[in-house]
Order: sequence, then structure tokens, then C-alpha cells
Amino acid sequence: MRLAALLLLSATPALAATPEEVTTHYADMALATYQDSLTTAQALQTAVQALIATPSDATLQAARDAWKAARVPYQQSEAFRFGNPVVDDWEGRVNSWPLDEGLIDYVGADYGNEENALATLNVIATPKFTLSGKEIDATTITPALISGTLHEADGIEANVASGYHAIEFMLWGQDLNGTNPGAGNRPATDFASGDACTNGNCDRRAAYLKSATDLLVADLTEMVDNWDEDGPARAAVTADPQKGILAILTGMGSLSYGELAGERIKLGLMLNDPEEEQDCFSDNTHNSHFYDGVGIRNVYLGTYTRTDGSTLQGPALSELVAAADPAVDSQLKSELDASVAALQAMKDAGDAGQTFDTLIAPGNAEGEAIIMAAVNALVTQTASIDRAVTALGLSKVEFEGSDSLDSPGAVFQ
Repeated sequence: MRLAALLLLSATPALAATPEEVTTHYADMALATYQDSLTTAQALQTAVQALIATPSDATLQAARDAWKAARVPYQQSEAFRFGNPVVDDWEGRVNSWPLDEGLIDYVGADYGNEENALATLNVIATPKFTLSGKEIDATTITPALISGTLHEADGIEANVASGYHAIEFMLWGQDLNGTNPGAGNRPATDFASGDACTNGNCDRRAAYLKSATDLLVADLTEMVDNWDEDGPARAAVTADPQKGILAILTGMGSLSYGELAGERIKLGLMLNDPEEEQDCFSDNTHNSHFYDGVGIRNVYLGTYTRTDGSTLQGPALSELVAAADPAVDSQLKSELDASVAALQAMKDAGDAGQTFDTLIAPGNAEGEAIIMAAVNALVTQTASIDRAVTALGLSKVEFEGSDSLDSPGAVFQ
């Protein structure tokens, strides 16, 4: 009898994960992803310090490589953004784009934005200026000056002074190649001292780069704390597991549809405008898009590969959907794989030199096909994310939209 009982138990399928287990593991994944984002930002901080101490082609390249490495875990974290107000309210400090880079440093003579009086301020060359009728003393460039005065100055979103893209601009400078190959090409001597300094104000430029990088590390430290054991972001998704599950699906759907497929990918193609590519100074956009897609799939499957190569795996949203409607789960998993594959094709093209800004060039039929394959795959999987909401009996959610997908004509108005 005992043997028969053991056989019966072994044949009984394991119970599906519970919403409580899924939301707890989701919070654990968020914590791990932001911890990796922080660790890689600290490595970037070290590389920036080396560049400033000894400006050279080698130290500049090392800092650029560290920036690109830091994007890998951070982009995977973006699936935790939408649906989680603690993250969404914070995100603008670390990943805002596009930016009027002339606010920060020198730009080409033809650069400008008639809708933004600060678009060519060049704070690095301007120790004192007037903002909203108030005299600003920027003699000393600090993280507080960047975050408290410059970032989104005058309430204009294009006045991006902090975060990954401000640092990217400082490391690469403007990309003046349009839709032709080539990224920004700032010389290491822009951070040199004495007669070796190029383009003036090298000490202030170094101070800005250091302050922006220190600020990024501080902001990521804050977000790690938000997902820690007693953090408010963790509490928001675990206190009410049903609402937490809805937040997970909202994050997946909004990033997949309006943000990634629409604003970050299709819009640039429609306008043939390299200014609409996310990592527009470094031409790293193909990688950022790819890891956004990976992040969406991570959340659904409950799996995250950390920067040290270890894997965090646990109770997954997929298990809940499979228990409610196996067909929806199977289809969504297949579509997530398809979107990652389509984004991989974009990444492969970029790694081979066909970066996003060249793919969106007018008349580039091959590039358009690569881009639209990714857009279509993301749109397709979003419909299944919506079906997963229904299968779980949750209230309907409006995913973030984009004119490029919902009202294409409005893009050109």
C-alpha cells in the first residue's frame, strides 16, 4: 500500500504557483535586475573616474564599453516600469530621451529648437545664466545642480540633464552622421587639462560627466532600496496579489506596445529621423531594444539571467495563465520567443554595422523589413498579453499607446 501511495503521489501534477508566490518572485526579480543595474553603473563610475584622471583613447573607450554594459540589465528592468508608479515616477530621472543636448555642451552650428530657449544653453560653457527670471550660479557643477535646476528645466521634457542619455552624450558627443553609418566621435581630449584641452571648458565637462554618473548611481541605489524587503515598490505589488498580477501584465503590455513597438521603433522609421532613436549618440539602440524585449519575456517566464551568469528562476506568471487557459499561455510564450527573435535580427544587423539609424534611412527596404518584423511581433504578442488578462479574470487594462500605431496620420501633423 505504501508503494502504491508513493506512486500515486509521484503521478500527481504539481500545483500551479499562487498569485502570492508569483508577485513575491516578481519583486525578487526586480530587485536583482536593479542590483545588477547599480553594479554596472558603479563600474561605469569607476571607468569615468579613470577617464577624467587620464584622458586617452583607451580610457574613453573603456568608459564607453562600461556604459554599454550598464544598459544590458537596466533595459531588462523596464518591464517593471509601467503599472508600478514607484518606478514610473522615478524613471524620468534615469532614462529620459530624446534630449536637447545643447543644454549641456557644445553642439553643431545648425543645432537648435525654436520651442526650447534652453536648447543651446551649453551650461558647461556658461557658469551663470537666467532661468525663469532667476539668476543661476552654475560655477560649480554638482549632482544637485543637474537634478534640481537643469533636469526638465522650465518644465520642458527635452531638457534632459541627467541619466543614461546625458552620460551617453558626454561620452560620445553628437552623432552628426544622420542616417549614414557612424556614431558620435567626441575626442578624449575634451576632458584633458591645459593646452591639450579641446573645445574649451574641459574641467567643467569632466565635472559634469562625474556629477551625472554619481547621480545615476544614487538614483539606482534608491530604486534597489524600493524593491528591498521593506521597500514601497515591493509592497505595492505584494500587498494585494491580484492587483500585483495586473501590474505585471500592465508593464508587459505597455512596454511591448506603445513604448517599444511604437515610440522607440516605428516612430523613427515613419519619420526617417535618427533623432528619434533611443541611444542616438552611441548607436547602441539595437541592443537597448533587444534587452527590452528580453525583459518582457523574463517577467512572464519568471527567469532572469544575472550579469554574473547565474539564473534567478521561480514561480511565474506563465504558470497562472497556463492553469487558467493553456492555449493562451502556449501562444503567448511562442509569441514572446518570436518577438525576441525579431529583435535579435535587429541586434545582429546593428552588431554588423547596420545600426538603427541606418535601418530607418529613406528607401532602405531591407532595414524597413527588419524593423517592421520587430514591430509586428511586439504588437502581436500584446494582443495575447491582453488575452492573458481576460483569462485570469482581471479587470481590463489600457496599455500605453502610440500615435505611430494608433493614429499614424497624427505623426505628421
